[in-house]
Amino acid sequence: MVKVLFIYSNHEDLGTTGKKTGWYLPEVAHPYYVFKDAGFEIEACSPKGGKCLMDAGSGDMFGDDQSCKKLLADQEALALIENTQVASDVDFKQYKIVFFPGGHAPMYDLPDVESTNQLAAQVYENNGIVCAVCHGTAGIVNTKLSNGQYLIAGRKVTSFTNEEENQVQLMPFMPFPLQTKLSENGGEFVESSPWSTNVTVDGRLICGQNPQSATLMAEEVVKAVKAL
Repeated sequence: MVKVLFIYSNHEDLGTTGKKTGWYLPEVAHPYYVFKDAGFEIEACSPKGGKCLMDAGSGDMFGDDQSCKKLLADQEALALIENTQVASDVDFKQYKIVFFPGGHAPMYDLPDVESTNQLAAQVYENNGIVCAVCHGTAGIVNTKLSNGQYLIAGRKVTSFTNEEENQVQLMPFMPFPLQTKLSENGGEFVESSPWSTNVTVDGRLICGQNPQSATLMAEEVVKAVKAL
């Protein structure tokens, strides 16, 4: 069976806004059920393990979405997020796919977490797939392969764009502009218009721009697994 590892952030504070952040509901729910429908087994980890907070605003915004409603009532799915494994304890050889969902939380911790960066590199170098959506791409912006090169270098990538960040008025609270950093580290950034569906596929690296891209990203991952 194909196993997918969802890699979450443990961060909870949205910069200096005084608000909380976390994982973004549709960016978890939509891929979760695409992967489940494909017969994949899903597990989860985070740098520190334990419960990872949902971005409450995503629940408010997407509360009527069918997959989101299903996830919030799905005890099996929620148990994975409430009891994530410690990333440094995870055996990468179990997984064919690592997935970084978004929400602003990954911006604040995942770029510099050795264990999660290592998992992404190890799965990729073991002929696995690395995928991310929206701010989840922060989890691979600094990932280096065993040859010392950035995983994203010379490969097509996308993420929540600088324009989208400016439109939600949160750029001043970000530790860095994600689109800019992805380009600086060698990624060939593919930008679409704000809030449109945009997915990049470059071999075994698959990225989605925003919440609207989460389903298509997961569908492309399913296709890529079948082609391995």
